[in-house]
Amino acid sequence: MNKVLNVSAYHFVSLPDAGALREPLLHRAEALGLKGTILLAGEGINLFLAGAPHAVRELLAHLRADPRLAGLEAKESWSDTVPFRRMLVKRKREIIRMNHPAIQPAAGRAPAVDAQTLKRWLDQGHDDAGRPVVMLDTRNAFEVDQGTFEGAVDWRLARFSDFPQALQQHLSELRDRTVVSFCTGGIRCEKAALVMREAGLAQVWQLEGGILKYFEETGGEHFRGTCFVFDERHSLDGQLAPARAVHG
Repeated sequence: MNKVLNVSAYHFVSLPDAGALREPLLHRAEALGLKGTILLAGEGINLFLAGAPHAVRELLAHLRADPRLAGLEAKESWSDTVPFRRMLVKRKREIIRMNHPAIQPAAGRAPAVDAQTLKRWLDQGHDDAGRPVVMLDTRNAFEVDQGTFEGAVDWRLARFSDFPQALQQHLSELRDRTVVSFCTGGIRCEKAALVMREAGLAQVWQLEGGILKYFEETGGEHFRGTCFVFDERHSLDGQLAPARAVHG
């Protein structure tokens, strides 16, 4: 049981040669028997992979051998079977589409809060400066419906590219509060936090590693339901186990 290693990872960094990386990376991943998706763009890399543990880690080591990707951090979970049907490597305009060209995470991140600190804030009901904490879900509405943090703000987004417009409509509601943006693995909330800072919100944080890292480090306290994932497992519980396997 649980012999398949699943990883998700992303890294915002300038990759002007993203197109040239596609074919060699696909051949290496296929040779290792991996399945999943790797997205490459001028702004970085985003990946979801599954396979034998040694094979997954070998590909990650290969990626990190490129100095630009040395900081690539992966979130791990396990399953009985591979939840992807094939291996894809795609060249994209953005590794997560927002249609907001001014936002360039590779040029500088918004501050991040780690899972343990966030749990402490939620336990005590405020951040360390005494400000109320607003959890802002940056995922699509159908993902939120599977589960989210207690009391999280949900703007019922149809797609992530709707976030900047939704922010303008709700900006006044977030002022003078500590806002923590979150998503599945961290990539969407990273861009969302930068957009909020651009809009003039001073106390904005992104949840480091997203919900999956929070589950890994806290077991999912303060989260209700399960976390939707874009593979055949469908959703994961606070112990990073496929919810279907737990609930039948």
